[in-house]
Amino acid sequence: MKTDFDYVIVGAGSAGCVLANRLSADPNTSVCLIEGGGSDDSPRVRIPAALLALYGNPRYDYAYQTEPEEHMNGRRIPVNRGKMLGGSSSINSMVYIRGAKEDYDRWAENGCAGWSYDDVLPLFKALERNLIGQDPRYHGFDGALCVDAARDPSPLSEMFIEAAKSVGIPRNDDFNGETLYGAGIFNLTQKKGQRWSSHTAFVKPILGRKNLTTLTGAEVTALETEGRKVTGVKLRRAGRDERITCRRELVLSAGAIGSPRILLASGIGPAEELKTLGIAPVLDLPGVGKNLQDHVDGMITLRSSSAKTLGISLRTLPRILTSPLPYFTRRRGLLTTNYVESGGFARTKYAGDLPDIQFHFVPAYRSHRGRLIELGHGYALHTCLLRPKSTGEVVLDPAGDGTKALIRNHFFSTEEDAVILADGLRIAREILAAPAFAPLNGKEILPGPKVTTEDDMLAYLREKAATSFHPTCTCKMGTDPMAVADPASLRVHGMENLRVADSSIMPDLVSGNTNAPSMMIGEKAARMILA
Repeated sequence: MKTDFDYVIVGAGSAGCVLANRLSADPNTSVCLIEGGGSDDSPRVRIPAALLALYGNPRYDYAYQTEPEEHMNGRRIPVNRGKMLGGSSSINSMVYIRGAKEDYDRWAENGCAGWSYDDVLPLFKALERNLIGQDPRYHGFDGALCVDAARDPSPLSEMFIEAAKSVGIPRNDDFNGETLYGAGIFNLTQKKGQRWSSHTAFVKPILGRKNLTTLTGAEVTALETEGRKVTGVKLRRAGRDERITCRRELVLSAGAIGSPRILLASGIGPAEELKTLGIAPVLDLPGVGKNLQDHVDGMITLRSSSAKTLGISLRTLPRILTSPLPYFTRRRGLLTTNYVESGGFARTKYAGDLPDIQFHFVPAYRSHRGRLIELGHGYALHTCLLRPKSTGEVVLDPAGDGTKALIRNHFFSTEEDAVILADGLRIAREILAAPAFAPLNGKEILPGPKVTTEDDMLAYLREKAATSFHPTCTCKMGTDPMAVADPASLRVHGMENLRVADSSIMPDLVSGNTNAPSMMIGEKAARMILA
């Protein structure tokens, strides 16, 4: 097996697959794409509704958990991350959201020149193959990433949109257009009812390139360095220790948990912390693993007897058992659902002009016990805080060998976050109580009718809130002392040929789902390298 390459990319996720495509376009260069997980070649990955079989499955999901969260009653919060080719774009709900224009303008204003909305919009458009025919000012039509409408959205999605309108939230048919604000049906990274992951879009079409090597089941344990230069990576594969050498550039695209973990294990990070772990510091970089940000999420779930909702019951069993027929013949029916087909963005009473919460509406009963599947019927509305002030960290497990990270989100360490989210759930309740939902006759199970005051809701959030699975910002770009990557190149400050390109380089969390922004970061990094 070839072990020496010009470019080495660690992580075949949302950003890494874009990089592999762009860097291997030159046949005179050699590229190695390293993935810790395995193949994505499974109906569970391709069929949207099968995503429930991915979560928590050790073949497809790293299934991390946070350390006990001090401000959430000491609970450990699940953190699902994709463990296969395509990374989390192979396990997510396929919602295509870029974030707000103001997010990127804020990055540029705070020291990340070249990352304003006007700078990144052409990158989003270059990646996108919009199959819906939306406004060309905001969308691209010649890229590899298919963006489609839901094939057979539940009639409850329209109920949600009408209910939101009745409480003053307008309909929005394009959250990636002029404004985020409003309620509507999400665009999805799908093509004709099948998942369209980063690997499907950017790597599968180029598997014939002889200069691209993909390694799966390869856990990178550390980088090898000489002075300020990376010379290769150490990895563990099929129980054996191996080494891949790098002639030109090494790019970490292992995500907001994996990328800082690898840097720390390689001696790049806060020097004093590394010394306490018995790791000799190679470069004192205090920001590595810090500034962790994620969307904290609260849920309202209702029981209903209506079989219009998705669910498993005697009344819906015939429809479920026959669902493969319309799917495999016409790509229609139940199996096309991503479960969060609709949602939107709204403003709490604490917001300015920009929405500060996001809704994900589920036309099925979300278990009050935390189960993935619960018998019976109902519907639910998730509400997440878009721009939290609480920040956490990713650190190495002192009891491990450098391959295990500890995740500390510190959710609600800033009380303001909990207060804003509680007001978001107030709005969610107003939507669910609107006349549009009256035919379903839903009964609230969580938080439940006894939760009436703000203090009640705050207590509920500390007991039940979770994450939207959007970890970011742990190797943030910038020019301040806690910055890890240079905004002009995404090179790690102080290193010659080491870059980071994934969601970890975000200086602040974007207002929405993070898959599309991560692909944009991969595109931007590739252009930087090729320039």
